[in-house]
Amino acid sequence: MFDTPAPHALTLSGAQIVTPTGIRDGALRVEDGKIAGIGADHGEGRDLAGHYLIPGIVDLHTDHIERHVFPRLTVQWPFLPALLAHDAVIIAGGTTTVFDSLSVGASLKRPERREILGPLIDALEHGRAAGAFRADHMLHLRCEISDPTTMELVDDNIGRDITRLVSVMDHTPGDRQLPDIERWFDHMLKDMAVTTDEGRTMMAELLDRSARVGAQVRTHVIATAHAHAHTIMSHDDRSVAHVDQARAEGIAISEFPCTLTAARHARNSGMLNVAGAPNYLRGGSQSGNVGVAALLADDLVDALASDYIPRSPLDAAFAIAADPGLPHDLPAALALVTAAPARMAGLLDRGRIAVGLRADLVAVRLIAGQPIVSAAWRAGHQVF
Repeated sequence: MFDTPAPHALTLSGAQIVTPTGIRDGALRVEDGKIAGIGADHGEGRDLAGHYLIPGIVDLHTDHIERHVFPRLTVQWPFLPALLAHDAVIIAGGTTTVFDSLSVGASLKRPERREILGPLIDALEHGRAAGAFRADHMLHLRCEISDPTTMELVDDNIGRDITRLVSVMDHTPGDRQLPDIERWFDHMLKDMAVTTDEGRTMMAELLDRSARVGAQVRTHVIATAHAHAHTIMSHDDRSVAHVDQARAEGIAISEFPCTLTAARHARNSGMLNVAGAPNYLRGGSQSGNVGVAALLADDLVDALASDYIPRSPLDAAFAIAADPGLPHDLPAALALVTAAPARMAGLLDRGRIAVGLRADLVAVRLIAGQPIVSAAWRAGHQVF
């Protein structure tokens, strides 16, 4: 199992070691699960010639778990096997710490999220305690404020030890990520396979429900998260007003800002911005929102998250470092997916290759510019 003790000592030689201050040739020494030193390569230990040695990626937001829980529209897979499949994809993309982003409540799509949340977290806790996972799994509660049941679900799960991160989101059309109601409506009809009349009724009910309960649910979620001292993110800020609201609520992170105006105002207001790595790799947003390349060019991105493609932080970091239109070298680009998200989540023991930190490490080689993970270690123990 993957929670067995790491070897007392481990030496990794021959790699280009990506540290916060630059790329070093040499050998890295691990003792008792921590980085003990970086020095000259004497040809000892594991030979990683031709590889980069990077910090393990820290992913604040992945929706990917639902792809395994719901592999088909009408199929729900057993939770622990689904989590094991999810974990295997995570580690293969170089992510050693992942915040599984589970939906708390529902707007319209997949109302069964309400019923499965508790049992799914139970399975996640069980697998973690049993040492079944390769990556270090923590919980990100994505709280849908248009659903009144969100309050009870938050109360039931926010006190779990695995819960570390909370975001407030509103997928009601007409605002935030979904400003074009008719575009959203057309997509909803296809996605949910309902008639136009059924869709109009469902949308009207959602808009009414959100107007009645949204403010109350948001206030409850934020107050509860603050009471548990969890990091809170405001999801899909589109306007100056959204950012000002988040700041007034004591929220320090804007997650996936939808416009350049919102991202710039967040930065000027002292907030941090988390952007989606798939947006950068695709060359733009699937929803018509601001492109992450534009945010990067304006130095408005503090961290990247995988959103819906688990390996996208790894691919994005190397692509950003190779992008002639951006000022990031490889250490700076990798910091967006390692050191920065670790700091945001309060995980100060990881995210950088530095003496005394956890030996969460990933060996990466490039094939025609494509980063490929050859090996990964978590706290000095090889997990891939």
